[in-house]
Amino acid sequence: MDWIRLYDFSTGTPPTVNSGPTITSSCNSATISVTATEGFAGGNALTYQWYFSAPGDSGWTIVPDDVIYDDVTLATLSILNTSSLEGYQYYCQIREDDIICYSASDAVQLTIPQTTWDGSAWNNGVPLIGITVVINGNYNTNVGGVQDSFSACNLTVNAGFTLTVSDDNYVEVQNNVIVDGSVLVSTRGAFVQRGDGVAAGTYTNNGVSTVFKTTAVFNSIISIYNYTYWSSPVTNANVITTFPNPIGNRRYYFQAENYLDATAETGNNNATVSGQDDIDDNGDDWQFATTTMDVGRGYAVTAVSGPPMPGLYSDSADFIGEFNTGDILISVYKNDSEVNDNNWNLIGNPYPSAIDAQLFLTENTLIAANPTAPINGAIFLWSQGTATNAGANGNENLNFSQDDYAIINGIMGTGGGNGAPPNQYIPSGQGFFVSYDHTAGQIDASGSIKRNEVKFTNSMRLTGNNTQFFRSANNTQSKNSEMSANKIWLNLISDNGVFCQIGLGYIQGATNSYDNWYFDTPRNLSTTTNSVIYSLIEGDDNKFAIQGKDPNSLTLDEIIPLGFDTSIDVATLYTLSIAKLEGDFFTNNPIYVKDNLMNIVYDLSTSDYTFTSEVGEFKERFEIVFTQVALSLGDYETNSSSLRIIELNNGQVQFILSSPLEMKSIEIIDLLGRTLYKLTANGNSIIYNLSNLSQATYIAKVELSNGFVITKKAVKRK
Repeated sequence: MDWIRLYDFSTGTPPTVNSGPTITSSCNSATISVTATEGFAGGNALTYQWYFSAPGDSGWTIVPDDVIYDDVTLATLSILNTSSLEGYQYYCQIREDDIICYSASDAVQLTIPQTTWDGSAWNNGVPLIGITVVINGNYNTNVGGVQDSFSACNLTVNAGFTLTVSDDNYVEVQNNVIVDGSVLVSTRGAFVQRGDGVAAGTYTNNGVSTVFKTTAVFNSIISIYNYTYWSSPVTNANVITTFPNPIGNRRYYFQAENYLDATAETGNNNATVSGQDDIDDNGDDWQFATTTMDVGRGYAVTAVSGPPMPGLYSDSADFIGEFNTGDILISVYKNDSEVNDNNWNLIGNPYPSAIDAQLFLTENTLIAANPTAPINGAIFLWSQGTATNAGANGNENLNFSQDDYAIINGIMGTGGGNGAPPNQYIPSGQGFFVSYDHTAGQIDASGSIKRNEVKFTNSMRLTGNNTQFFRSANNTQSKNSEMSANKIWLNLISDNGVFCQIGLGYIQGATNSYDNWYFDTPRNLSTTTNSVIYSLIEGDDNKFAIQGKDPNSLTLDEIIPLGFDTSIDVATLYTLSIAKLEGDFFTNNPIYVKDNLMNIVYDLSTSDYTFTSEVGEFKERFEIVFTQVALSLGDYETNSSSLRIIELNNGQVQFILSSPLEMKSIEIIDLLGRTLYKLTANGNSIIYNLSNLSQATYIAKVELSNGFVITKKAVKRK
């Protein structure tokens, strides 16, 4: 470094410059340092001041808000947002007394290292987050099975070349992107930009940018009414060209301002009563979509018939346009002329990457720490498992089951109608429902219609976890890495197609009372629900799909009440099972279901519990318990393998117990929950004439001499 001497030697010795200026830089920050020592005794302390010159400037300007460093031997200038300052020059003036002693004659220039892909190799090493990347040859992040995802400070794709982000790979850019060529992001790939607010990078699309999304081929329940909820990850996507051939040309958006649920239909005859059925009263909430897709809005589109054979369908879309990035604010609405309904809004992930649902909920949920946020605290993903029904209440000729939604709240997720439990990530292109909290404030209003905004930010975006896309077909379950706590998921299934899942989590911040949807999310029940299981909170009438509880209450004495509703009036076998466990308590202790109707306590940890039921609502039928003390409250179902049921000739049925105990009584129950026989028994083996039973499946409930009970499914074939 050359230095210019500006000091009058007649007054003393000039300061000594020990080092500098030196510069170290990264993608978003740089540090420039210089050191010096005093030149003569009796002089004033050294002072330092920094100057800069922008590219093309002929002069020097004092660094704004600079500190005059007094009586120090090291002067350091810290620079942020270096990406926007690349090419600037900096030097430091050093003074002793009032005379300039030294200044830099060739100031340092702020530069960010760069590496270029030429089609076969990187010319300056592999990309890193602190390096600018230039694509000057076709690049695929996964060629020949080799995964080459990368991060960059800035990214430029030159004209004539294509950057392809393959499935399960990513490209991450800290700051700005310029696309003069092409960028293609595959279904499970992720393109991520960083920075929130004014620090967010820009995306300049002078070429062609595309996000391709597709679902697996599936066999629809009722093909022409099989919807997927979409959201555009690019700007200015046209809904017609993005979805050119949906079955029935069904493309809809949800007009939240029109949603009002002040009455409920109960008899499928257009007659209503006061109350809520989670269906818009006059049917003007869903509107045909014909123009540009609004960023952050959700859209419902039917599938397109596709290969490999007739009757199989797929959903796919090419979203072409500038990739969305930075802070994105989406309007949500509520109609306060009715305060007991759910203020539904269909929105969606606006980025070409997955987002973290927990970060989205934390940002936008109305809680004490976030008093201006608008939503209730849960995400609803369409997960159809029930066929549309002309006999169901609603405002359409064929109506959907409103409880076919998968749910994510602040503590966990539960599966919807098709059985796929959601993880905590919302993939690119995915639309979902949220509800505007009635107690939340508004930015503005027009009469009873209030408006607020939800916020998406780059900090919610993820380089992975873009694999699970919810729609109305089976999904592959992805690994769930939700908030650490003791959690249990329970499934209810039936032999005629019912699926219902609930979750309970013991987590910090939750109480055993109703908190809000962030912790306690009610099940979205329609009036034609087939069969559901749900948890209960004392003093609250809701039926919860997810319930958060105080972790201090989880002991061996804990009792979790469960309700069960069914409208199925045909012979049905129901099965209650543990779908998943997390946490030391649940994994290290047995879990029992207590059936208060059947007077049975059954160890769910060892096998699933099968039961039958009459039509109705049974809020006190089941409890989950954890201790042997609970067994004194009822009977314990021993191993059903110790009981054999053998069908003989002429209607004769033999019951054989492989146990030192004896049988005391036997009940034969049909799949409608009705007791057909109640028989007195004595001994380990006994034969009855059950010729009046038709060929069907039954449940045998056998009471033993010690008061315990065995239940076992049996099929009469003769």
